Amino acid sequence: MKSWISFLLPTDEYKERRMLYFFSEGAVILLLSLVIMLICTKFFIISGEIALLLSIAIFLFYVAGRYIISGIEYTEITTEHSYKKEIKSIFTRTCSFVVMYMLFYLIFEGIPSNPNEWIGAIGLLSSICLTFFIPSYISLKRSYIRNKELL
Repeated sequence: MKSWISFLLPTDEYKERRMLYFFSEGAVILLLSLVIMLICTKFFIISGEIALLLSIAIFLFYVAGRYIISGIEYTEITTEHSYKKEIKSIFTRTCSFVVMYMLFYLIFEGIPSNPNEWIGAIGLLSSICLTFFIPSYISLKRSYIRNKELL
């Protein structure tokens, strides 16, 4: 069945069904978080922007977390050789992202002039790098373990 959300779903039928489960679970958690926030507004002052951003973040982090932990992203990784090759690929993508980010940072922001600016730029780059690498690695590891169990 096709709908307007089909462009967000993978073409693999199993992955598509799992993603629909994740989106559905996320929607229920989103509803519960909104109800809890509505109740909390009786006791605390919560601005509308914060409530909306927090709700969106809860939904996105839940769906992304479930996808990463499910181990369905790397279906072709079954041998140790392909696993190590994919780790190298993830590392290469992360390093290329770091280089591109630094280039764009230097182009748009200029070269940092004092140590505090350098620390800020390197700290931001490090956190983005870890945010990029760690979920990919966890997903790969879970997929590899899951695919080995299926064989």
